[in-house]
Amino acid sequence: MPTSEHRANTLFSAAYGSDPEGRARAPGRVNLIGDHTDYNGGFVLPMAIDRDTNVAFRSRPDSRVRIVSEHGESATFDLDDITHGEPSWSEYVRGVAWTMGIADGRGWDGAVASDVPLGAGLSSSASLELAVAEVLARDERPPPDPITLALAGQRAENEWVGMECGIMDQLTVAASVGGSALLIDCQDLSFEPIPVPDGVVFVVLDTATRRSLTSSAYNVRRRTCEEAAAELGVASLREIELQDLDAAADALGEEAHRRVRHVVTENDRVLQAAEALRSGDVERLGTLMNESHESLRADFESSTRPLDSIVGIANSLPGCFGARVTGAGFGGCAVAAVDEVSEESFSTALVEEYDKRSGIRAQTFVCRPATGSSLIVDDRGTAWSLRGE
Repeated sequence: MPTSEHRANTLFSAAYGSDPEGRARAPGRVNLIGDHTDYNGGFVLPMAIDRDTNVAFRSRPDSRVRIVSEHGESATFDLDDITHGEPSWSEYVRGVAWTMGIADGRGWDGAVASDVPLGAGLSSSASLELAVAEVLARDERPPPDPITLALAGQRAENEWVGMECGIMDQLTVAASVGGSALLIDCQDLSFEPIPVPDGVVFVVLDTATRRSLTSSAYNVRRRTCEEAAAELGVASLREIELQDLDAAADALGEEAHRRVRHVVTENDRVLQAAEALRSGDVERLGTLMNESHESLRADFESSTRPLDSIVGIANSLPGCFGARVTGAGFGGCAVAAVDEVSEESFSTALVEEYDKRSGIRAQTFVCRPATGSSLIVDDRGTAWSLRGE
């Protein structure tokens, strides 16, 4: 299948009758460990993946934006008067434009193509947001830094789309370094690339079940955490330590305490996982991933039967160090840390066993750690980012 870069360029030429002047790309991401900690001011350890959203574009002399997708849908709006509209994916485009507030005759025509699966927990929305942000900021000097772009994407999702996400997805998509996972402190937005050791690959396990987060239990979970923090007298659950959990149980109801316990223990697991990566201890990393999944299943209740099934199958197969749900949960994907030499046999056996148990054909793909979003304006197709000039 042609790459999303090729598809975006081809779609642009077909839609507008000319070649694009440039292209923005932004990767998806897989979270190795640390889910539902970002909006609680905690730690996360995600990794940008080698599946991208590409937006081919050409500037216009007015403030109009026209954008088409490879699924046959299109949207048009004016940067001077942005309103909500259809199709639903265009809300992310409109939201980023609204957040960044860039108009002044800087409209553009665009075409979108993506290799990031939708609704699978791999940040397809953040990938689109950051690609659009790169296009919108194409004339800014100095160019915005990754944190600025990430915050624009998060605000668009929070305030325009209505999804109360944390900063993890957008910052991973904007700031990742090739060959590394990214340890993020979601309280102060500091981040550190952690090189992925040789010999281990991360295999995404797609259950072929999907969810819509804005209508799911995600926002309910976030509100529960915020209410628990207020009850405990702290600004965020980041301030609660492991030794505080017993006392917290006395102040909270049983369900709220389980949600808090997940967040607090998950923060600790993230820091341990980062150290395991630094030292090349992939067996320890796998153990922590398994503990994280159990916490998400039992305490945070964001896993599902298909996710539990595929994680269990993964852990039963040779070469798997550990596996867990990735992303917000409630459907979508899991991720497994797998010995590189076992990856092919692992994937084949997992798909067969999941099909046997569920009657559904799972998909698997190996993720390579990728670089963050960039703006490509070289006619020869050479990728470079304006950031860092």
